[in-house]
Amino acid sequence: MIRYAVCDDINALSELDRHVSEKELLNAINLRRVILSAENGKIIGWLRYGLFWDNTPFMNMLFVIDGERGKGRGSALCDFWENEMRSLGYQIILTSTQSDERGQFFYRKRGYRDCGSLILPDEVTEIIMYKNLEV
Repeated sequence: MIRYAVCDDINALSELDRHVSEKELLNAINLRRVILSAENGKIIGWLRYGLFWDNTPFMNMLFVIDGERGKGRGSALCDFWENEMRSLGYQIILTSTQSDERGQFFYRKRGYRDCGSLILPDEVTEIIMYKNLEV
């Protein structure tokens, strides 16, 4: 089942998503910017997003837990999010992935295209990608 996270999910989700503080995670939940994949009441994956430039959806996190990868869970989360963003009238969406991660191939297969990069000292290059939802 794919659904938006609710406040009751905060404890379980904050144990899994340690990339942001619990306060920020709760804020994202309240803004309906966290989407869960759950089975038998257990979170098996999530997608968290924000708005780049305050007007363009940017997928900050897509994660599927070990043992559940390769079963279409990430694709299902992306499908749900992309359809939601399309229904809200967005034409372009963004995401990023490190140049040494396999995620870039997943996104390209889904129609995302490279549009830039972020290069920070002593860090792996971050590839910025976009997808046109009008196609």
